Amino acid sequence: MKHVGENVVRIEAEALHALADRIGGPMAAAFQQAVDMMFACAGRVVVTGMGKSGLIARKIAATLSSTGTPALYLHPVEALHGDLGMVVRGDVVLALSASGETEEILSLLATIKRLRVPLIAMTGDNVARVPSPATVGSGTPPRGAQKSAAKSSADRVEPKAKANSKSAGERVRSTYSTLASAADVALDCSIAEEACSLGLAPTASTTTMLALGDALAVTLSEKRGFKEEDFANLHPGGKLGKRLARVESLMHSGDTLPRVGPQAKMPDVIYEMSRKKLGVTAVVEDEKLVGIISDGDLRRLLEKRGKDVLDLSAGEAMTRNPRTIAREEFAATALALMEEKKITSLMVVDRDGKLEGIVHLHDLWSTELV
Repeated sequence: MKHVGENVVRIEAEALHALADRIGGPMAAAFQQAVDMMFACAGRVVVTGMGKSGLIARKIAATLSSTGTPALYLHPVEALHGDLGMVVRGDVVLALSASGETEEILSLLATIKRLRVPLIAMTGDNVARVPSPATVGSGTPPRGAQKSAAKSSADRVEPKAKANSKSAGERVRSTYSTLASAADVALDCSIAEEACSLGLAPTASTTTMLALGDALAVTLSEKRGFKEEDFANLHPGGKLGKRLARVESLMHSGDTLPRVGPQAKMPDVIYEMSRKKLGVTAVVEDEKLVGIISDGDLRRLLEKRGKDVLDLSAGEAMTRNPRTIAREEFAATALALMEEKKITSLMVVDRDGKLEGIVHLHDLWSTELV
């Protein structure tokens, strides 16, 4: 029993290795055709599946949507009771079925064909084992018949694996399932065996389906040129969204932005800094940033000049050419710049140097970067 967990993972890993070999070999053309079909889709990728395959279908639809390919999950039973209206011409249907004979999925085929919606099948039952003439009537049932009631994974392995394991008196014949035969593209998710000791519970088969869905989604993402900023736009909430937050969503602007003119006297500068409570103020002339004054600058000036500091203007006391950042940059970029320069705030300017806001180190705490 102590090796059961290890064996489960090894069996599923072997199934994934076999899938990778197929994608890079005999299934390469079909995989690319599926990617091209989904890439050219003018509507949405409608992913459907029943039971455990349905759970995997939900994850695939979610992964596609979050990586730039509009997708939705369609429950096949709900589809038969009105939800088929979600499928329209211009969509692409991705149907998952381990056996390729799931009745609820097959019931959708007529409508899919009537709408002329391209169909991609993801199934593992592409090979059938039949007895040779010599064994008919011998009293020994063929291996496939012995497990037909359970419909185990032994009846759903890839052609090469079955050809190697067939016993004397058996022959292998490639026969595509109903779903695979009806599809425009059939993707092979066959496995040598389930990780379940009974060979019944969907384990290696669902892992393989999930990996194949991820492979399609990531390939599509690369083909679309999906970038980090695109990912950030689709993930505004949760930890990912916080880590990918933009400077513009965190910066202080408008009335909360501390700013003075170059001619402002130091008492006015100190009042502005105290009122806005950011420990710094921008010095602005004609809407453009010309410098900053921080509380650190004030302390150093007091140590050097004493009370005469109050006679200075903002233009005389400011630090010129301060560090700035654009509003569309990531919060992580702002943090990295602050750490590099050992500063606590950055002025946000546009391409022409016009002041738009200020982002403070404290504002980054909410992003969980600090």
